[in-house]
Amino acid sequence: MHTLSLILWTPAVAALITSLIPDNHPNWVRGVALTGIVGSLVLAWSLTLGFDSHSFALQFSESTIWNSELGSYYALGVDGFSLPMVLLATLLSLVAYLASFSLKERVKGYHVSLLILESGMLGVFMAQDWVLFYVFWEMTLIPLFFLIDQWGGKRRHTASLNFVLYTMGGSVFMLIALLVIYTSSADHSTTMEAMNKTANALPRDSQILVFTGLLIGFGVKIPIFPLHGWLPLAHVEAPSPVSILLSGALLKMGAYGMLRASGMLPMAMVALQPLLVGLALVSIVYGGLLAWRQSDLKAMVAYSSVSHMGVVMLGLSTMNQTGLLGATLQMSAHGLVAAALFLLIGLLYERTHTREISDYSSLVMVTPRFAVFTTLTLLAAMGLPGTVGFVAELHTLVGGFERWGWWVVGLSIGILISGAYALRTIGKLFTGPVSPRMSDVADLRGLELAAVGLLSLGVVALGIMPVPVLKMIDASVANLSTMSQTQKNHQVIHGY
Repeated sequence: MHTLSLILWTPAVAALITSLIPDNHPNWVRGVALTGIVGSLVLAWSLTLGFDSHSFALQFSESTIWNSELGSYYALGVDGFSLPMVLLATLLSLVAYLASFSLKERVKGYHVSLLILESGMLGVFMAQDWVLFYVFWEMTLIPLFFLIDQWGGKRRHTASLNFVLYTMGGSVFMLIALLVIYTSSADHSTTMEAMNKTANALPRDSQILVFTGLLIGFGVKIPIFPLHGWLPLAHVEAPSPVSILLSGALLKMGAYGMLRASGMLPMAMVALQPLLVGLALVSIVYGGLLAWRQSDLKAMVAYSSVSHMGVVMLGLSTMNQTGLLGATLQMSAHGLVAAALFLLIGLLYERTHTREISDYSSLVMVTPRFAVFTTLTLLAAMGLPGTVGFVAELHTLVGGFERWGWWVVGLSIGILISGAYALRTIGKLFTGPVSPRMSDVADLRGLELAAVGLLSLGVVALGIMPVPVLKMIDASVANLSTMSQTQKNHQVIHGY
């Protein structure tokens, strides 16, 4: 049974069926969309029952020749890096769907785009052929462009265009880098396994050039400084459910690509470690400072994503097992926390039509459920013990100190800045006299409470019991760390 294909194509088939439903039947549209999203989620989470956490090899693999002339395959598989991302993408797709019930205009087009976006994300995380990976990578651009451009805020056209231009510009560098590897191959195959062998055999200088191209391509999506220019505007103008997917899963595509690139070009990865840690530390501090300066809640969370994804890059730059565990766990942590924050801010905006922090005060008296969940997620964003953010940042800090020594003080500064704007926001939102214009704001209810509760449960559960996810990723992390150490020893012997 081709489970991965079923997970991948269930949302796409639901999108096709949804497109055939008449426009005047929005409940049918929502029903078919929910079937596709839940079906994919159930199938994805069932993989955890048969996943061997002791192996770093690909599991549940599928492979069929796609283009014999090019040597491309329809090849799917998951390992300790990709399975958590698949689980995260399906979960956040459900949350985004639940957060979309207030949408009244062009319901069919919106849900078709949402379903196609989910398929594209899942394809990126499961593809084991670089051509297939690139197709799904580019496939996510189309629905995201329309979701921002058609259902976004006042500056939606500028935001959607910026997003597409930045991502396509980065994709050009990624494509050129992949073509260099492909043309150097005697097998002329685009499978990740074949291209990994070819890339590993490239001279050191060639590996560095290829890795730089991939760093630009994936760095735009992460995003890292200075390639982050598209992110704040896209987040601010996108509908809140789209921001949930954009921050929770789309940014992780870039980090996931960097993990794959590190395994493919270990010589370059070791050589460019100082560059990566520099970019990571600048992103952590710079993103945190910009988040602290924002008065718009959505812009604050958007800039905080630059800082938190910098933590991923810092863990990746260590190339030791502890740091890599922190990086991969931070991908899931940020996905859950940022998604919860964007969901809560979006629901507040629907009720109050403002995102300015100064417009709120003492909501704890009016909306106690909002107060509890917003406080929890803001504290999780700053790495409070007992939340998954703490476990991820602790691993990154330990791994970073082991590799970089006192340079990781930059991460500590970033955490302090996160604490500053998180506590400031909590104080502004939930203390002081009740504002007359906020006195009748409705609290979380029904599906909203279920969606927020689901994300919050994940944040706390993984903070208290991180062992299941750590076991899932440990074998893959250990393999990548061993490859890096072997390459580092090799370069020392040869005087690089």
